[in-house]
Amino acid sequence: MTLHKNLIGGRDVPASDGAVLDVLSPADGQLFARIPSGTAEDIDAAVKAARAAFEGAWSKLTATERGRLLIKLAAAVEADADHLAALESRDNGKPLRQSRADVTALARYFEYYGTAADKLHGEVIPYLNTHFIGVERVPHGVTGHIIPWNYPMQIFGRSVGAALAGGNATVVKPAEDASLTILRIGALAREVGFPDGALNIVTGLGRTAGAALTAHPGIDFISFTGSPETGTMVQTAAAKNHVGVTLELGGKSAQVVFDDADLERALPSLVNAIIQNGGQTCSAGSRLLIQRGIFKDVVDAVAERFRTLRAGHPEREPDLGPMVNQAQQRRVEKYLERAKNEGLTVAAAGGIASDAPSGGYYVAPTFFAPVAHESVLSQEEVFGPVLVATPFDDEAEAIRLANGTAYGLAAGVWTRDAMRSTRVGRAMRVGQVFVNCYGAGGGVELPFGGFGRSGHGREKGFEGLVEFTTTRTLVIAHG
Repeated sequence: MTLHKNLIGGRDVPASDGAVLDVLSPADGQLFARIPSGTAEDIDAAVKAARAAFEGAWSKLTATERGRLLIKLAAAVEADADHLAALESRDNGKPLRQSRADVTALARYFEYYGTAADKLHGEVIPYLNTHFIGVERVPHGVTGHIIPWNYPMQIFGRSVGAALAGGNATVVKPAEDASLTILRIGALAREVGFPDGALNIVTGLGRTAGAALTAHPGIDFISFTGSPETGTMVQTAAAKNHVGVTLELGGKSAQVVFDDADLERALPSLVNAIIQNGGQTCSAGSRLLIQRGIFKDVVDAVAERFRTLRAGHPEREPDLGPMVNQAQQRRVEKYLERAKNEGLTVAAAGGIASDAPSGGYYVAPTFFAPVAHESVLSQEEVFGPVLVATPFDDEAEAIRLANGTAYGLAAGVWTRDAMRSTRVGRAMRVGQVFVNCYGAGGGVELPFGGFGRSGHGREKGFEGLVEFTTTRTLVIAHG
């Protein structure tokens, strides 16, 4: 069993009080590692180390030099891909193929932001003839990053990668349920030559290490991905220090299937969008809105695929792995029980593989149809492999239903009508709309974020790099 340490100021250190947290494998519930249970003192030390780097060695590097370090880190991640993928699957339970895809996306994030670091241009503003006005993009300073457990590598890449490219020094608090790949990335960053303190990682509980990070007066900007409830606390804490926050808080995303859709093309995406990572995905396509004339046909086709699905051990490449922990397993099971009490009809359910370890946190994927728009399962984020289908009559109703939750992260539109796809896509109050597809690989280049209860701000793409900087205006009188 491995005992891991925090990364603070370029050194591997235990928690200040020596406390640790057990790391259990979601696949079998067995203890296999321990991580530090970080304290407010640890966070303070990490922030001070980041500040020293920002005011010292890190800020002395040019944008080109920062970019080259990120590109070196991308190469180191690719060289370590098998180890990182195996570590991720053991830590959070996703099938190995998905962990490998996450490693590929992580490397691409570092490559993308590494090559973009010296492309972050300012501007000149025409003004009085007696003055020169320049506006430059500058880093916030020390940025705090709270990384969730569902896609730790990808979200580290899009958040921390962008912050480093923009010239910030960083303090990262990974989720206690999935910290191991983040700690490994920290080790790789040190190996490729990042200055001490540019990247600091403190593991621990959200209510201690996480709360200390978001409330720390030495933090200049915060990136948080997680639940809306915790997001509210993060933003409240940040407001007391008058610093900005990027929040990505989840979704209840709809896939809208019109009667002219190419169903052969649509069906694999309709199913995969809810079972990927066990449905523990903020942008999961958890609602199917199907035009009434084809409702039964689509439900039957999706149901047929659902019956073959199996949750199992991540190393055996199942359709989906376990939930990340027992609490998440129980959360999903409670939603299934509520659906039963509500009298919802199970159109189909998958199963749990016969060789899945008995101690694992497995949930069989379940498909309900028809489900009223007002149902709890249509309105609340389950964060598990639970899909609901609701019929609609026309375009206007489809838009109303798709926009009819408190969330606004992503949506899918399936139709052969190009004009309809444009009309409906532009009517969606979400951050991303996919037409005749759902998701686009890692989507590294695509700005990502939501409306309403899904949060605010954007990460990924060049927009994400801009988010981790601010402007400084230089006014020079000619004399």
